[in-house]
Amino acid sequence: MTKTASTDLRSDTVTRPDKKMAAAMAEAEVGDDVLDHDPTMRALEEKAAQLLGTAAALWVPSGTMGNLIALSIHLRRGDRFLAPRGAHVLHHELGSAAWLAGGMPEPLDWNAGPGRPTADAVRAHASGDRRYDALHTTLLCLENTHNAAGGAVIPPHEHAQLAAAARDRGLRVHLDGARIWNAATALELPPAALTVGVDTVQACLSKGLGAPVGSVVAGTSDFVAEARRMRKMLGGGVRQGGVLAAAGLVALDRVPALATDHRHAKLLADGLTELGWDITEPQTNIVLAAVPDVRLTLDWLQEIGVLAVPMDGNVRFVTHRDVTERDIKGVLRRISHSTDRPAGIPQAG
Repeated sequence: MTKTASTDLRSDTVTRPDKKMAAAMAEAEVGDDVLDHDPTMRALEEKAAQLLGTAAALWVPSGTMGNLIALSIHLRRGDRFLAPRGAHVLHHELGSAAWLAGGMPEPLDWNAGPGRPTADAVRAHASGDRRYDALHTTLLCLENTHNAAGGAVIPPHEHAQLAAAARDRGLRVHLDGARIWNAATALELPPAALTVGVDTVQACLSKGLGAPVGSVVAGTSDFVAEARRMRKMLGGGVRQGGVLAAAGLVALDRVPALATDHRHAKLLADGLTELGWDITEPQTNIVLAAVPDVRLTLDWLQEIGVLAVPMDGNVRFVTHRDVTERDIKGVLRRISHSTDRPAGIPQAG
């Protein structure tokens, strides 16, 4: 008996370049980006800066590097920075914010909703104590969408309040916008509407937009000039980077298509809810399921051809451009029809 192929819902990073993207990569005009600034890389950076509402942008190999570059430029050793509890810069970047950027992290509770602190919390934690032996808080890191909160979105009015609170306390603001394209799509706003008041922003091209690799980090022209030096320090200088930038240019044309991923996440969440699962209602393309035993559930899902990952004590499913509505219905059918399920997973019907 032939085993049914698995549906991969582990992340929106598993997408593969389609024929159009591959052709653009193969035909890209290239140059040595370290020496002369590759022309296709330059075109991508200019387009990304325009979309994000910044003066300039820099391509980097990964979102983690983009965040690290920003934090390294914003922080001095021993400076404290604030970030929402569960933020990617706190839990999924191997401590590089402290190890390499030299910052002391301070998590903020989600007292305004999933993944969202309040402006008052920012003010309260950004102490004005300037004693030489006290921690100096100098930076606020936001995340939109917030991965660990299930792809939760910060609406623009709350974002503006948070940025203003940071300014009131003399803090700079960095936005981890790895999935800012999803946030903008969900809110039906241009991405630049979600970067108002920030000093820097990082945005991924390799998640829902489907590029095989790459992110951008953006801000002022002076910041990007320094970021370019920092990228080189971290080993991120590229030569004929236009091959990768070409994929990023195609990816940026696909932001509107993220709405399809959001519809598929809603279809999956509704279907699991009907089957009795404890589901967090998705705002974008991430579905979180609370289960009695995450490891056993993931193993069972893999056995029936559904790939997912753990996320802060939940099972995380992520829809993406390589998954169709038919695939999602197939996932629900496999879960519904399976009889060999872990204890605590509800039976269908």
